[in-house]
Amino acid sequence: MEYARKVFDTMSHRDVYLWNTLIRSYSYMGPFQEAVFTYRNMLRSGLLPDTYTFTYVVRSCTLWEGRQVHCNVVKYGFDMDVYIQSSLVTMYGQNGETLDSEQAFDDIVEENVVTWTAMVAAYVQNGFLAKGLVTFVEMLGSGTKPNAVTLVSVLPACASLELLNLGMLVHGVGVKLGVDSYTSLTNSLIALYGKCGNVKIARELFDQTEVRTLVSWNAMIASYEQNKAGEDAIQLFREMLIENIDFDSITMVSVISACAGLGALDVGKWVHELVEERGLESNVAITNALIDMYSKCGSIKLATIVFNSLHYRSVVSYTSIIGAYASHGLGKEAIMLFSKMREEGIRPNSFTFIAVLTACRHSGLVEEGRKHFKSMSEDYWIIPSMEHCTSMVDLLGRDGELLEAYEFIKNMPIEPNADVWGALLSACRIHGNIELAQRVAHRLYRLNPQNVSFYVIMINIYAEAGRWEDVTRMRKLLDEMEVIRICGQSLLR
Repeated sequence: MEYARKVFDTMSHRDVYLWNTLIRSYSYMGPFQEAVFTYRNMLRSGLLPDTYTFTYVVRSCTLWEGRQVHCNVVKYGFDMDVYIQSSLVTMYGQNGETLDSEQAFDDIVEENVVTWTAMVAAYVQNGFLAKGLVTFVEMLGSGTKPNAVTLVSVLPACASLELLNLGMLVHGVGVKLGVDSYTSLTNSLIALYGKCGNVKIARELFDQTEVRTLVSWNAMIASYEQNKAGEDAIQLFREMLIENIDFDSITMVSVISACAGLGALDVGKWVHELVEERGLESNVAITNALIDMYSKCGSIKLATIVFNSLHYRSVVSYTSIIGAYASHGLGKEAIMLFSKMREEGIRPNSFTFIAVLTACRHSGLVEEGRKHFKSMSEDYWIIPSMEHCTSMVDLLGRDGELLEAYEFIKNMPIEPNADVWGALLSACRIHGNIELAQRVAHRLYRLNPQNVSFYVIMINIYAEAGRWEDVTRMRKLLDEMEVIRICGQSLLR
């Protein structure tokens, strides 16, 4: 690009075609900001832009610049051009302005595969997965034939929602169109099958890929890690290094998470060294993964060292270390970190409060738990989730506040599920409260009559109280129901 620019600058006569050529080159190769600067210089030279100018320059704009260029599109009479409008849909979508993407899409007089694909991508990239899928279906209903880019755009929605059957239909469309060998589509399919638990097909697709990009390796490694096949993830990462494929932060997060799942501390330390050699230690996602990995591998000391080395601490960083302290039974230390986080003006999120309540639960900090649960909704407008409520019930129940826990459940802002009632039932067993246990068990039987564990807890409660007739009655119920008992699996060998 530097040489191309020098040639351009030496030319005495530059027409629109030459300006467009330079703008297009910057928009594809970068620096992208130069595409916008070149466009401005073109206008200052007295030349008027054409369709191609706007199509190229829009893709390089920030949101503020994009809005200005959009005004120019209207000013120069190109607001009906389908390709420019498609570029605007994409630009707004990439900048998180989905409503503006919708408006630009609605302004299109006659949609084609490019415009439909741009809208599907805008929805999916911004987390409106259902809308993305609906738009894809509407596109098919309009008779517009999708292309490889369309399928790549819609597959992440299928993967995130774990809609395997729909993803397989999209895969079938790709085969029918003859684009299933495209590397970008194959990578998306690997991610889909991995996310939906079908690692075998994901690996087959990976092995069939003729040209494996970094995205291909990342998708397959992530598939293994997501399906608790950590050893396979690490082995594939080693093969990747042998083939001299450069890794990135996405690779390392998956590999570090695989180490965490295996409790492989030595491998985790080796991966940490690779991170530092590549200069990725400041990456927020990696540091959070390292904190989690060291915590799950039993080294709260190393997790703390990673946290203390951070130059910038986000809510995610604090949540990771608070969760690490909570899982190691260091409730008071976790609460102190939470206080420090708020002193620094960092706003906690829903996951932070889950970690805080877990810390209170593991350490029996009942008053702290009550205070922070109340603060969550009153100070931060966070609606308690089922996990928050289960933690509170467990905390109160362990402390013997069974009636308070029971009233808490009855006054929950959401309908309690089996986990919430189950936490109270376990507490009833700990404190020998048979009367309340029977009331709670009645709720659980109505919610999930086939769950063996509730019957087993009641049998134990009756047995510990010496109520053998009730023990016999409960066992008879289990036999009559012909409940399939799932034997527990131990990690011990």
